[in-house]
Amino acid sequence: MADRRWAWAEVDLTAVEANVRALKALIRPGTLFMAVVKADGYGHGSVQVASAALAGGADRLGVATVDEAARLRQAGVTAPIHVLSEPPPGSAGLVVRHGLVPALCTRDFALALSKAATVAQAVAPFHLKMNTGMNRLGVAAEDAAAFVESLRGLPGISMEGVYTHFATADAPGDWEFDRQVQRFDAALREMRDHRIECGIVHAANSAATILHPETHHGMVRCGIALYGLHPADATRSRVELRPAMSVKARVTQVRRIGMGEGVSYGFTYHAAAPTTIATLPLGYADGMRRGLSNGVKVLIRGAECRQVGRICMDQLMVEVPRGLDVSMGDEAVVVGSQGASMISMDDHASALGTINYEIACGFGARLERRHLR
Repeated sequence: MADRRWAWAEVDLTAVEANVRALKALIRPGTLFMAVVKADGYGHGSVQVASAALAGGADRLGVATVDEAARLRQAGVTAPIHVLSEPPPGSAGLVVRHGLVPALCTRDFALALSKAATVAQAVAPFHLKMNTGMNRLGVAAEDAAAFVESLRGLPGISMEGVYTHFATADAPGDWEFDRQVQRFDAALREMRDHRIECGIVHAANSAATILHPETHHGMVRCGIALYGLHPADATRSRVELRPAMSVKARVTQVRRIGMGEGVSYGFTYHAAAPTTIATLPLGYADGMRRGLSNGVKVLIRGAECRQVGRICMDQLMVEVPRGLDVSMGDEAVVVGSQGASMISMDDHASALGTINYEIACGFGARLERRHLR
Protein backbone atom coordinates (compact mmCIF):
# COMPACT_ATOMS: atom_id res chain seq x y z
CA MET A 1 0.00 0.00 0.00
CA ALA A 2 2.87 2.38 0.78
CA ASP A 3 4.03 2.02 -2.82
CA ARG A 4 0.58 2.70 -4.26
CA ARG A 5 -0.24 5.93 -2.46
CA TRP A 6 1.69 8.41 -0.35
CA ALA A 7 -1.09 9.21 2.12
CA TRP A 8 -2.24 7.22 5.12
CA ALA A 9 -3.54 7.29 8.70
CA GLU A 10 -1.73 5.69 11.62
CA VAL A 11 -3.71 4.39 14.59
CA ASP A 12 -1.84 3.70 17.82
CA LEU A 13 -3.72 0.82 19.42
CA THR A 14 -1.61 1.01 22.58
CA ALA A 15 -3.06 4.52 23.03
CA VAL A 16 -6.59 3.08 22.83
CA GLU A 17 -5.73 0.52 25.50
CA ALA A 18 -4.16 3.21 27.70
CA ASN A 19 -7.23 5.44 27.32
CA VAL A 20 -9.53 2.61 28.41
CA ARG A 21 -7.41 2.05 31.50
CA ALA A 22 -7.32 5.77 32.29
CA LEU A 23 -11.11 6.05 31.99
CA LYS A 24 -11.73 2.88 33.99
CA ALA A 25 -9.65 4.39 36.80
CA LEU A 26 -12.43 6.99 37.18
CA ILE A 27 -15.19 4.46 37.86
CA ARG A 28 -15.95 2.22 40.81
CA PRO A 29 -14.85 -1.42 40.72
CA GLY A 30 -17.66 -3.52 39.31
CA THR A 31 -19.01 -0.78 37.04
CA LEU A 32 -19.09 -2.08 33.48
CA PHE A 33 -17.29 -0.23 30.68
CA MET A 34 -18.73 0.00 27.18
CA ALA A 35 -16.35 1.02 24.38
CA VAL A 36 -18.33 2.73 21.62
CA VAL A 37 -16.87 1.75 18.24
CA LYS A 38 -19.61 2.97 15.90
CA ALA A 39 -18.80 4.80 12.64
CA ASP A 40 -15.90 2.41 12.02
CA GLY A 41 -14.47 3.22 15.42
CA TYR A 42 -14.87 6.98 14.85
CA GLY A 43 -12.78 6.50 11.71
CA HIS A 44 -10.04 4.56 13.49
CA GLY A 45 -11.09 1.04 12.40
CA SER A 46 -13.81 -0.67 14.40
CA VAL A 47 -12.43 -4.22 14.46
CA GLN A 48 -8.93 -3.19 15.54
CA VAL A 49 -10.18 -0.63 18.07
CA ALA A 50 -12.64 -3.15 19.52
CA SER A 51 -9.81 -5.63 20.06
CA ALA A 52 -7.61 -2.99 21.69
CA ALA A 53 -10.43 -1.69 23.90
CA LEU A 54 -11.27 -5.20 25.12
CA ALA A 55 -7.57 -5.82 25.80
CA GLY A 56 -7.55 -2.60 27.84
CA GLY A 57 -10.42 -3.81 30.01
CA ALA A 58 -13.64 -2.89 28.21
CA ASP A 59 -16.52 -5.24 28.99
CA ARG A 60 -18.89 -4.48 26.12
CA LEU A 61 -18.98 -2.73 22.76
CA GLY A 62 -21.46 -0.23 21.36
CA VAL A 63 -22.36 0.46 17.72
CA ALA A 64 -25.11 2.36 15.90
CA THR A 65 -26.30 -0.19 13.33
CA VAL A 66 -26.84 -3.90 12.89
CA ASP A 67 -24.38 -3.94 9.99
CA GLU A 68 -21.66 -2.44 12.20
CA ALA A 69 -22.29 -5.15 14.78
CA ALA A 70 -22.35 -7.91 12.16
CA ARG A 71 -18.94 -6.77 10.89
CA LEU A 72 -17.51 -7.22 14.39
CA ARG A 73 -19.08 -10.66 14.76
CA GLN A 74 -17.72 -11.72 11.36
CA ALA A 75 -14.27 -10.62 12.54
CA GLY A 76 -14.56 -12.98 15.49
CA VAL A 77 -15.55 -10.56 18.24
CA THR A 78 -17.50 -12.47 20.90
CA ALA A 79 -18.02 -9.74 23.54
CA PRO A 80 -21.54 -8.37 24.07
CA ILE A 81 -22.37 -5.81 21.37
CA HIS A 82 -25.06 -3.18 21.90
CA VAL A 83 -26.90 -1.53 19.02
CA LEU A 84 -27.49 1.86 20.58
CA SER A 85 -30.24 2.98 18.18
CA GLU A 86 -33.36 0.84 17.84
CA PRO A 87 -33.00 -1.16 14.60
CA PRO A 88 -35.82 -1.41 12.03
CA PRO A 89 -38.26 -4.25 12.79
CA GLY A 90 -37.15 -6.07 9.65
CA SER A 91 -33.65 -6.55 11.08
CA ALA A 92 -34.82 -8.42 14.19
CA GLY A 93 -33.78 -11.76 12.73
CA LEU A 94 -30.21 -10.53 12.24
CA VAL A 95 -30.18 -9.13 15.77
CA VAL A 96 -31.04 -12.57 17.14
CA ARG A 97 -28.73 -14.43 14.76
CA HIS A 98 -25.71 -12.38 15.78
CA GLY A 99 -26.57 -12.35 19.49
CA LEU A 100 -26.81 -8.57 19.72
CA VAL A 101 -28.27 -6.40 22.47
CA PRO A 102 -30.51 -3.84 20.77
CA ALA A 103 -32.06 -0.65 21.99
CA LEU A 104 -35.82 -0.97 22.23
CA CYS A 105 -38.31 1.87 22.47
CA THR A 106 -41.29 0.94 20.27
CA ARG A 107 -43.85 -1.83 20.38
CA ASP A 108 -43.34 -2.58 16.69
CA PHE A 109 -39.73 -3.56 17.25
CA ALA A 110 -40.62 -5.41 20.46
CA LEU A 111 -43.09 -7.56 18.51
CA ALA A 112 -40.59 -8.21 15.72
CA LEU A 113 -37.83 -9.12 18.19
CA SER A 114 -40.20 -11.42 20.09
CA LYS A 115 -41.20 -13.21 16.90
CA ALA A 116 -37.61 -13.61 15.67
CA ALA A 117 -36.42 -14.92 19.05
CA THR A 118 -39.34 -17.35 19.32
CA VAL A 119 -38.65 -18.74 15.83
CA ALA A 120 -34.99 -19.17 16.79
CA GLN A 121 -35.98 -20.74 20.14
CA ALA A 122 -33.87 -18.11 21.86
CA VAL A 123 -34.26 -15.35 24.42
CA ALA A 124 -33.18 -11.96 23.08
CA PRO A 125 -31.98 -9.39 25.61
CA PHE A 126 -32.70 -5.71 25.02
CA HIS A 127 -32.04 -2.40 26.75
CA LEU A 128 -34.90 0.05 27.11
CA LYS A 129 -33.96 3.40 25.57
CA MET A 130 -35.46 6.24 27.62
CA ASN A 131 -35.85 9.84 26.46
CA THR A 132 -35.14 12.21 29.34
CA GLY A 133 -34.96 15.42 27.35
CA MET A 134 -32.66 15.03 24.35
CA ASN A 135 -35.79 14.34 22.27
CA ARG A 136 -34.04 12.18 19.72
CA LEU A 137 -35.00 8.58 20.46
CA GLY A 138 -36.59 6.68 23.30
CA VAL A 139 -39.67 6.08 25.39
CA ALA A 140 -40.68 9.21 27.31
CA ALA A 141 -39.34 8.93 30.86
CA GLU A 142 -42.81 9.36 32.37
CA ASP A 143 -44.15 6.51 30.20
CA ALA A 144 -41.30 4.06 30.74
CA ALA A 145 -42.87 1.96 33.50
CA ALA A 146 -46.16 1.61 31.64
CA PHE A 147 -44.36 0.73 28.41
CA VAL A 148 -42.36 -2.06 30.07
CA GLU A 149 -45.55 -3.33 31.69
CA SER A 150 -47.14 -3.51 28.23
CA LEU A 151 -44.40 -5.88 27.09
CA ARG A 152 -45.12 -8.45 29.78
CA GLY A 153 -46.13 -11.72 28.23
CA LEU A 154 -44.21 -11.23 24.97
CA PRO A 155 -42.19 -14.44 24.57
CA GLY A 156 -38.53 -14.59 23.72
CA ILE A 157 -37.42 -11.15 24.93
CA SER A 158 -35.93 -10.01 28.22
CA MET A 159 -35.07 -6.51 29.42
CA GLU A 160 -31.42 -6.62 30.43
CA GLY A 161 -30.99 -2.90 31.07
CA VAL A 162 -32.27 0.66 30.89
CA TYR A 163 -30.46 3.73 29.60
CA THR A 164 -30.64 7.32 28.49
CA HIS A 165 -28.36 9.81 26.76
CA PHE A 166 -27.33 13.28 27.96
CA ALA A 167 -27.42 16.33 25.72
CA THR A 168 -25.24 18.67 27.81
CA ALA A 169 -22.97 16.53 29.99
CA ASP A 170 -20.01 18.42 28.53
CA ALA A 171 -21.24 21.75 29.98
CA PRO A 172 -20.45 21.87 33.73
CA GLY A 173 -23.21 23.42 35.81
CA ASP A 174 -25.84 23.16 33.07
CA TRP A 175 -29.32 23.06 34.60
CA GLU A 176 -30.73 21.02 31.73
CA PHE A 177 -28.23 18.26 32.46
CA ASP A 178 -29.46 18.24 36.06
CA ARG A 179 -33.04 18.04 34.82
CA GLN A 180 -32.23 15.02 32.66
CA VAL A 181 -30.58 13.30 35.63
CA GLN A 182 -33.65 14.00 37.77
CA ARG A 183 -36.05 12.67 35.12
CA PHE A 184 -34.00 9.51 34.69
CA ASP A 185 -33.77 8.88 38.43
CA ALA A 186 -37.51 9.47 38.86
CA ALA A 187 -38.34 7.05 36.04
CA LEU A 188 -36.07 4.40 37.54
CA ARG A 189 -37.78 4.80 40.92
CA GLU A 190 -41.20 4.43 39.32
CA MET A 191 -40.12 1.28 37.49
CA ARG A 192 -38.78 -0.22 40.69
CA ASP A 193 -41.99 0.75 42.50
CA HIS A 194 -43.78 -1.37 39.89
CA ARG A 195 -41.40 -4.23 40.71
CA ILE A 196 -39.66 -3.92 37.34
CA GLU A 197 -36.08 -5.13 37.47
CA CYS A 198 -34.03 -2.47 35.67
CA GLY A 199 -30.90 -4.59 35.24
CA ILE A 200 -27.85 -2.73 33.88
CA VAL A 201 -28.54 0.99 34.22
CA HIS A 202 -26.38 3.35 32.16
CA ALA A 203 -26.37 7.00 31.19
CA ALA A 204 -22.79 8.35 31.24
CA ASN A 205 -21.13 9.17 27.93
CA SER A 206 -17.46 10.23 27.80
CA ALA A 207 -18.14 13.67 29.31
CA ALA A 208 -20.33 12.33 32.11
CA THR A 209 -17.89 9.51 32.82
CA ILE A 210 -15.16 12.10 33.42
CA LEU A 211 -17.15 14.94 35.00
CA HIS A 212 -20.20 13.36 36.70
CA PRO A 213 -19.43 10.23 38.75
CA GLU A 214 -22.96 10.32 40.19
CA THR A 215 -24.24 9.21 36.76
CA HIS A 216 -22.07 6.11 36.41
CA HIS A 217 -24.74 3.65 37.63
CA GLY A 218 -23.95 0.09 36.49
CA MET A 219 -22.12 0.93 33.27
CA VAL A 220 -20.50 3.85 31.44
CA ARG A 221 -20.34 4.32 27.67
CA CYS A 222 -17.20 5.98 26.31
CA GLY A 223 -16.82 6.97 22.70
CA ILE A 224 -14.71 10.01 21.81
CA ALA A 225 -12.46 9.71 24.88
CA LEU A 226 -11.55 6.17 23.85
CA TYR A 227 -9.67 7.69 20.92
CA GLY A 228 -7.75 10.18 23.05
CA LEU A 229 -9.95 13.15 22.16
CA HIS A 230 -11.58 15.23 24.86
CA PRO A 231 -15.34 15.84 24.72
CA ALA A 232 -14.92 19.28 26.32
CA ASP A 233 -12.25 21.63 27.62
CA ALA A 234 -13.52 20.91 31.13
CA THR A 235 -12.35 17.27 30.93
CA ARG A 236 -8.72 18.04 30.08
CA SER A 237 -7.64 18.55 33.69
CA ARG A 238 -9.48 15.44 34.90
CA VAL A 239 -7.87 12.67 32.87
CA GLU A 240 -4.85 12.27 30.61
CA LEU A 241 -5.75 10.84 27.20
CA ARG A 242 -3.49 9.90 24.29
CA PRO A 243 -4.71 10.75 20.77
CA ALA A 244 -4.67 7.53 18.77
CA MET A 245 -4.78 8.76 15.15
CA SER A 246 -2.22 10.58 13.05
CA VAL A 247 -2.74 11.50 9.39
CA LYS A 248 0.32 11.65 7.18
CA ALA A 249 1.42 12.03 3.58
CA ARG A 250 4.60 12.34 1.56
CA VAL A 251 5.47 15.31 -0.61
CA THR A 252 4.78 14.47 -4.25
CA GLN A 253 6.12 17.65 -5.87
CA VAL A 254 8.05 20.77 -4.93
CA ARG A 255 7.97 23.85 -7.16
CA ARG A 256 9.10 27.44 -7.05
CA ILE A 257 6.57 30.12 -8.02
CA GLY A 258 7.05 33.80 -8.62
CA MET A 259 5.63 36.79 -6.77
CA GLY A 260 1.94 37.22 -7.52
CA GLU A 261 1.38 33.71 -8.84
CA GLY A 262 -1.70 31.87 -7.59
CA VAL A 263 -2.21 28.34 -6.25
CA SER A 264 -5.14 25.96 -6.79
CA TYR A 265 -8.74 26.54 -7.87
CA GLY A 266 -9.97 30.11 -7.79
CA PHE A 267 -6.53 31.47 -6.90
CA THR A 268 -7.57 32.25 -3.32
CA TYR A 269 -3.86 32.51 -2.53
CA HIS A 270 -1.21 34.53 -4.37
CA ALA A 271 2.45 34.48 -3.41
CA ALA A 272 3.58 37.74 -1.81
CA ALA A 273 7.15 36.97 -2.91
CA PRO A 274 8.95 34.15 -4.73
CA THR A 275 7.78 31.10 -2.80
CA THR A 276 8.34 27.33 -2.63
CA ILE A 277 5.14 25.25 -2.80
CA ALA A 278 4.95 21.56 -1.80
CA THR A 279 2.07 19.33 -2.89
CA LEU A 280 0.63 16.49 -0.80
CA PRO A 281 -1.63 13.72 -2.22
CA LEU A 282 -4.40 14.31 0.28
CA GLY A 283 -7.69 16.12 -0.25
CA TYR A 284 -11.30 16.55 0.74
CA ALA A 285 -12.15 13.07 -0.56
CA ASP A 286 -9.91 11.81 2.26
CA GLY A 287 -11.37 14.05 4.95
CA MET A 288 -9.23 17.17 4.59
CA ARG A 289 -12.26 19.41 4.44
CA ARG A 290 -12.34 22.12 1.76
CA GLY A 291 -13.43 24.57 4.45
CA LEU A 292 -9.93 24.28 5.96
CA SER A 293 -8.41 25.92 2.88
CA ASN A 294 -5.86 28.61 3.79
CA GLY A 295 -6.64 28.00 7.46
CA VAL A 296 -4.49 25.14 8.78
CA LYS A 297 -0.85 24.13 9.17
CA VAL A 298 1.06 21.04 8.06
CA LEU A 299 4.28 19.77 9.66
CA ILE A 300 7.27 19.00 7.44
CA ARG A 301 10.72 18.35 8.94
CA GLY A 302 9.30 19.52 12.28
CA ALA A 303 8.40 22.96 10.90
CA GLU A 304 4.92 24.44 10.56
CA CYS A 305 4.01 25.04 6.92
CA ARG A 306 0.89 27.00 6.04
CA GLN A 307 -1.62 25.24 3.80
CA VAL A 308 -2.38 27.55 0.87
CA GLY A 309 -4.94 27.66 -1.89
CA ARG A 310 -8.13 25.68 -2.00
CA ILE A 311 -7.88 22.08 -0.86
CA CYS A 312 -8.68 19.88 -3.87
CA MET A 313 -10.42 16.50 -3.95
CA ASP A 314 -7.12 14.62 -4.04
CA GLN A 315 -4.37 17.17 -3.33
CA LEU A 316 -3.42 20.06 -1.11
CA MET A 317 -0.57 22.53 -1.26
CA VAL A 318 1.56 24.13 1.43
CA GLU A 319 3.85 27.13 1.53
CA VAL A 320 7.38 26.10 2.51
CA PRO A 321 8.97 28.58 4.95
CA ARG A 322 12.11 30.35 3.79
CA GLY A 323 15.20 28.36 4.68
CA LEU A 324 13.43 24.99 5.00
CA ASP A 325 14.74 22.37 2.58
CA VAL A 326 11.86 20.16 1.43
CA SER A 327 12.16 17.36 -1.13
CA MET A 328 9.86 14.90 -2.85
CA GLY A 329 9.14 11.99 -0.49
CA ASP A 330 9.49 13.98 2.73
CA GLU A 331 6.94 12.96 5.35
CA ALA A 332 4.29 15.54 6.22
CA VAL A 333 1.95 15.39 9.19
CA VAL A 334 -1.55 16.75 8.79
CA VAL A 335 -2.78 15.51 12.19
CA GLY A 336 -0.35 14.37 14.86
CA SER A 337 3.16 15.14 16.09
CA GLN A 338 6.47 15.69 14.38
CA GLY A 339 9.45 16.74 16.43
CA ALA A 340 8.29 19.16 19.12
CA SER A 341 5.28 20.36 17.12
CA MET A 342 1.74 19.01 17.04
CA ILE A 343 -1.42 19.57 15.02
CA SER A 344 -4.57 18.17 16.61
CA MET A 345 -8.04 17.31 15.44
CA ASP A 346 -9.15 20.06 17.80
CA ASP A 347 -7.16 22.51 15.68
CA HIS A 348 -9.06 21.40 12.59
CA ALA A 349 -12.36 21.49 14.46
CA SER A 350 -11.69 25.02 15.69
CA ALA A 351 -10.85 26.20 12.16
CA LEU A 352 -14.13 24.75 10.88
CA GLY A 353 -16.33 25.73 13.81
CA THR A 354 -17.22 22.11 14.53
CA ILE A 355 -16.26 19.32 16.98
CA ASN A 356 -13.41 16.82 17.00
CA TYR A 357 -15.91 13.94 16.61
CA GLU A 358 -16.73 15.12 13.09
CA ILE A 359 -13.07 15.52 12.16
CA ALA A 360 -12.17 12.00 13.30
CA CYS A 361 -15.10 10.37 11.52
CA GLY A 362 -14.45 12.41 8.39
CA PHE A 363 -11.11 10.91 7.38
CA GLY A 364 -12.17 8.73 4.49
CA ALA A 365 -12.09 5.01 3.95
CA ARG A 366 -9.70 5.31 1.00
CA LEU A 367 -6.96 6.36 3.42
CA GLU A 368 -5.04 3.24 4.41
CA ARG A 369 -5.21 2.65 8.17
CA ARG A 370 -1.91 1.45 9.61
CA HIS A 371 -2.66 -0.01 13.02
CA LEU A 372 0.41 0.15 15.24
CA ARG A 373 1.31 -1.47 18.54
